[in-house]
Amino acid sequence: MNRPDRDALAHPGPLLVVPGSVLLPEGPVDGWAVVVDDGRFTAVGPADELARTHPRLDAVRLPGHLLMPGFVDTHHHLTQSFGAALAFGEPSEIFRRVWVPLEGALDEESAYTAAKLAALEALRGGFTTVADAGTRAAVDVDVVASAARDAGIRCVLGLICNDADGTDGSVDPAVLEDAEKHLARYTGDPLVHPSLAVSIPEAATEHTLHATARLAAEAGAVVQIHVNEHLAGVERSLVRHGLRPLEYLHRVGALGPQLLAAHATLLTPRELTLLADTGTAVSYNPVASAWKGNAVAPATAMAERGVRFGIGTDGTRGDGFRLADAAEFAQRLAYGLATGDSSCGAGWTWLERGTRGGADAVGLGAVTGTVEPGKAADFLLVDVDTPELALTWDLPWELVRRGNRDQITAVFVAGRLRMWHGRPIGWDGPALVERAAELARAAVAAADVTRVHPTSTQARALSGARNGSARR
Repeated sequence: MNRPDRDALAHPGPLLVVPGSVLLPEGPVDGWAVVVDDGRFTAVGPADELARTHPRLDAVRLPGHLLMPGFVDTHHHLTQSFGAALAFGEPSEIFRRVWVPLEGALDEESAYTAAKLAALEALRGGFTTVADAGTRAAVDVDVVASAARDAGIRCVLGLICNDADGTDGSVDPAVLEDAEKHLARYTGDPLVHPSLAVSIPEAATEHTLHATARLAAEAGAVVQIHVNEHLAGVERSLVRHGLRPLEYLHRVGALGPQLLAAHATLLTPRELTLLADTGTAVSYNPVASAWKGNAVAPATAMAERGVRFGIGTDGTRGDGFRLADAAEFAQRLAYGLATGDSSCGAGWTWLERGTRGGADAVGLGAVTGTVEPGKAADFLLVDVDTPELALTWDLPWELVRRGNRDQITAVFVAGRLRMWHGRPIGWDGPALVERAAELARAAVAAADVTRVHPTSTQARALSGARNGSARR
């Protein structure tokens, strides 16, 4: 078996990369190649043709490998990585009891380390872009930007614009001033793309919800808001406004192509129509629904209705293939079994929403998400000469059902090799993990985290004690 040449792939370029096959928007094709230069795909086509038109380039040949777009995580909280396992077994709306106090305990070093740790996990799992929904840590958001840059991942970076405490309708002008500065701050940055964020609709005044929508639309950016995620939030909105959260956002003029609605799990038929009619995008987060949600977003219905959406992890686990599998699996359990739908998106839906659809949802459809000339060279080299994928009959389906991050040989972002067999290039991943473990213990100990569910070991002991008492 020919082993890929890491040194050749790490060359600053230009590169002529000749894999076994390339995943195009139409599907996989054999015998094609790409030219990467200055961070972008400059040519994509038949390998023989590119070799003739680029005679000075030595081809880097990768038999047995698929070159495919990197995954796009449309919903993440990078500075929450220290507490990922604190969510296990917990009921919904844990942000009030876990995430807010945990992020409040972070200082500059721990916020940076937490964000870089999350970026490392994402890159290992084949994500080349993550959308961060904003940090509540009392640090400059540029700390998160620095972590993303240093890790080598593309980041849609949210700035939280909350300005309501639920007591009055006053407006803090500094919130919108900061929003405008944030949108201008990263102009020309090759990896960081600014975004605005509101935690939940009730966390901002009507004025700010409307104004952030306008500012983002003018800047070509997105506003990230958790919408219709939990039953409690829907009911609070009905009591306060007489409208469900998505309906309320529509009333105040916040819906539109600039809105990225995170979760959107509890939707009425009317709300699906609002999403489709306004061009609003959704982050479908299937693992988050399973771990701490009340429902599964009707993603197959969204696809049928033309709703723009991508797939997000919500910081649960950073494996793009397992996320695509969860996206299909959740639809099958929540909707397909009841209706006899044995396809539930036919595989390609979830692969596409994990790449091109995700890029569109986070406002980067013109930048990344596909392998085509002019797009950023954000891509994966996936070893398909494995027991899971070698005997292929339908590669897109098999990538969704049988792919995993262990099969990712290389991850490229902006044309640069960032990850090789799960190890970062140019920086020490194990040292980061070691430091993160130290800082995480201190942060969790300092935070006023309230958990409802005991650890699995404690739960087992309690279960054994109860069963023993019953037997007596």
